[in-house]
Amino acid sequence: MLIVRYLPGQIMHWTIAAPFIDKLKLKNEAWLVPFIQGTRHQFDIIPRREPLKSWHERKSAVTGFKDWLIYWQHGMEAIKATEGGVITVFPQLPAVVGMQQRMSSKRIPVVACLFNVGTCSVGMRRRFAQFSLKEIDCFVVHTRREREIYNQWLGIPIERFEFVPYQSAEIPVTYEENTTDPFITALGSAHRDFPTLFQAVSKLNIPTVVASGSRAINGLSIPPNVKTPLGITRAECRRLAQEARINIVPLLPNPLVTAAGQITIVEAMRMGRAVIASRCFGAEDYIEHGKTGLLVKPQSVDDLMQAIEMLWNDSALRDRLGVAAKTYAAENFSDEVVGSKLGRILDKVADKAGMY
Repeated sequence: MLIVRYLPGQIMHWTIAAPFIDKLKLKNEAWLVPFIQGTRHQFDIIPRREPLKSWHERKSAVTGFKDWLIYWQHGMEAIKATEGGVITVFPQLPAVVGMQQRMSSKRIPVVACLFNVGTCSVGMRRRFAQFSLKEIDCFVVHTRREREIYNQWLGIPIERFEFVPYQSAEIPVTYEENTTDPFITALGSAHRDFPTLFQAVSKLNIPTVVASGSRAINGLSIPPNVKTPLGITRAECRRLAQEARINIVPLLPNPLVTAAGQITIVEAMRMGRAVIASRCFGAEDYIEHGKTGLLVKPQSVDDLMQAIEMLWNDSALRDRLGVAAKTYAAENFSDEVVGSKLGRILDKVADKAGMY
């Protein structure tokens, strides 16, 4: 097993299992480890044996049997390698780590980061989640509302859920707004409300580029003023975000959905772009309406049209929102800030576990 060590000494040892870090990416990917301050914790990253497919490339939104086997092996390797606790990333890994602990009666501290299940399932899936996650020490969630959602769905004390904003490293701004052929853009796929967006931009007749996965737009009637490039790279998405006059994150509310849109919102703010987002799924934890962006009523064509038209025609407002968004994101959503918050969570979990 290839393992990377970041801090010397043996104080509190954590293995990190993150699906997006595989054997090929291990040398260049350290996640938040460099930003966790002090020397109280030591970290080993346990790589995934094969690359994780992106959300856009997957044929199904549900984790398949083969993927679960890979998660199971990844979790097992993280448990075997740790001398203290395990940090997981994404919701599948704490489930398999928790299940393995329940089956073996082995008890180690576990911190579940980026815990967003997407949709709160019912029946057998819910019971599996309740059983496997019962002993997880801390869940790091990216919206305040998720604390209450998971508390009720899992029956786990709300104190074990910590709200920490989604973070992003600084994103270089290498492209300027396209003033020759201006357009607006909507990036991302999860729980996007493209029908409402398409109605709004069709009535306004504003050029629009939607960069999403095919599953998110299949079967929709796409207006002639909307382009939908498929299979573009992340770099190309960021170029669209920087060149667009407005970035829009239209979200489709669903009481069973936990969170969506945070990645797109945070990255747009980090790039200093004017953002319009639907007021749902915790978007208000990231955007202060009228100061760092605009929030609109979900599924309201009129509300979305008014916000688009106002920003489209007011360059001073766009600039003001973009500058404020970039400053606010640097102060609240950076790797440095979130790494520091994660360090405090690890301190608390380690202290509770009596590891010192």
